[in-house]
Amino acid sequence: MEANVTKPFVKKKQNMKRYFMEGDGKELSTNKASKDMKKHSPEKKGSKPIGEKRFKKPIKMRTYSDKDGQQKTQQVFKIDISKTERHRKWQMKKQRQAQGEQRKLQHRKHMREQQDPFPGDAPIPKERIQKYERGEHIKDTGTRTGQGSRKLAEQEKKLQFAARQAARTEILLHEEAGFLEADEGEDTTSITQHDLAGVVDITSAQKFFELKLPDFGPYSVNYTRNGRFLLMGGVKGHVAAIDWMTKKLLCEVNVMETVNDVKWLHQETMFAVAQRQWTYMYDNQGIELHCLKKLDCVLRMEFLPFHFLLASANSKGYLSYIDVSIGEKVAGYSTQMGRLDVMCQNPSNAIVTLGHSGGTVTMWCPKLKEPVVKMLCHQSGVRSVAIEQAGQYMATSGIDRTLKIWDLRTYKMLHSYKVPMGAGQMAFSQQGLLATGMGNIVQVYKDSCRQEVKAPYLTHNLTSSVRSLQFCPYEDVLGVGHSTGFSSLIIPGAGEANFDALESNPYQTKQQRKEAEVKMLLEK
Repeated sequence: MEANVTKPFVKKKQNMKRYFMEGDGKELSTNKASKDMKKHSPEKKGSKPIGEKRFKKPIKMRTYSDKDGQQKTQQVFKIDISKTERHRKWQMKKQRQAQGEQRKLQHRKHMREQQDPFPGDAPIPKERIQKYERGEHIKDTGTRTGQGSRKLAEQEKKLQFAARQAARTEILLHEEAGFLEADEGEDTTSITQHDLAGVVDITSAQKFFELKLPDFGPYSVNYTRNGRFLLMGGVKGHVAAIDWMTKKLLCEVNVMETVNDVKWLHQETMFAVAQRQWTYMYDNQGIELHCLKKLDCVLRMEFLPFHFLLASANSKGYLSYIDVSIGEKVAGYSTQMGRLDVMCQNPSNAIVTLGHSGGTVTMWCPKLKEPVVKMLCHQSGVRSVAIEQAGQYMATSGIDRTLKIWDLRTYKMLHSYKVPMGAGQMAFSQQGLLATGMGNIVQVYKDSCRQEVKAPYLTHNLTSSVRSLQFCPYEDVLGVGHSTGFSSLIIPGAGEANFDALESNPYQTKQQRKEAEVKMLLEK
C-alpha cells in the first residue's frame, strides 16, 4: 500500500525543517524528499538504511479510516534535510573553486607560451631624458672611502631614475601650449586684444578684462603660486584681494598710507603690504595680523615659498630676510649701493637679484654678507631685472634704453636690443615669453633668449603708464597694473599647459589647502 503523506502541521523556517507522515512506519520511498536524500547521500555497505539513519522516533500516532472503511495507523516522523542541502552547496562551491584554479593555471601556461617580442620597458629618447636632468652627473672621483663612493653612486642612480620616470610619464601630459601663427604677409603684432577675445572660446574671452580705478593708482599686482588669486595695491593706500577667475572679492581695505609693494605669502590666506613706514601682514579678510617694524621704508619685496622667507629692500640700501613661519629676522645686510627699487628672485634657486643705479646687478643669499655675483650690465642705472623660470637667462634694462639678455651659466651677454623707451618693468612667463612695460605700451617677445628677435610677439597700448607686470601661472594671461587700474591681457602660449596638483593646484579645496600648508612646513 502506498504511503499517504499529509500536509505538515508544524510550521518552521523554509528549507530548514520538513515534517512528513508515513503509514505503518514504512520508508517513504515515493516521497520526493526521500528521493533527493537518497540521490545526494548514497547508502554505503554495512551502514544503516536511510530511513533508520534520517528518521527519528515517531512524534505522534494517529488512527484514521481509508476509503474502504479499514482502520489504519499513521506515525509522524521528522526528517532533517538541512544538513544534506548544506553538504550539496559545499560540494558545488568546492567544484567551482577547483574550476577557477584550473582556468588560472591554463591562463598562466598560455602566457608563458607566448613570449613578449619586446621585453622590458619601452625605450626613452635621450633628448627627452635630458629635458628632465638637472645639472651635471655626480662623479665619485676624489672620495677617500668606498662608502662615500657607494653613497654618491646611489644618489646618482636615484637622480637618473627620477629623470627617466619624468620622461616616461610625459605621455600623460595631454595639454600643449599654443601660440599665434600668422599667415604670409601678416604680423602678430597687429592683432589686438579685442580681436583675440572675439575668436577664442567664452571661457578664455572672460580672461580679458579691465578694472578702472583712477583714484588710488598706480597699482602693484601679484598672483598666487597656483594662479587663482590676485592681489592689488595702489600707491594711495587701496589694497584689494580677489579671485580673478570668478571675479569674487575676498577683501578690500584702505590703509590710509602710501603702499609701495604687495606680495602674497605661502598661501592665499595671508599677504604682506610694504607701507610708507613699516611692513604689515594681513589675512584674506583684510584683518591686520602683524606689524613688522624691523622692515621699515621698504620699496620692494620678494617671497621665497620653499624657505618661507620674505626678502625686502628699502630706500636706505638695506636687504632683510624675515622667516614668516617663526616671525624672526634671519639676516640683514647693507649693500652700500644706495636706494634699492629694482628687485627680483631666481625661481630655480631662490637667489635675490638687485639692480643698482651704477649699472651693476648683484645676487644675494641669506648666509653671505657679500653678494655671490656682481655684474656690470649697463653704463647707466638699471631700471628692471627679470629671470626666467629655469634660472638660465636674465633680462636687464637700463636708462640708456637698452635691453640685454644674459646667460647665467656663463655670465655673458647673448643679445642686446635698442628699445624706443627704457623698459621700466619686465617679467618672464612659464614658457619663456618676455613682457616689457615702456610708458603706456606693453610689448611681449617670443624666444628672445635663444635667438635674436626683430619684432615683438604682441603689443598692447594702455591709457596710462605701467607700474607692474606679472604673468599668471598656468594661464595665458598677463596682469598689468597701471595708473588708472588693472588690465588682464590674453597672451597665447604664455602659461604652462599642465600643472602638478600636488605642487600648485588652482582648484584645491580647504582640506587640500591645509594639507599643503603642513607639507610645505615639513619640507622647509
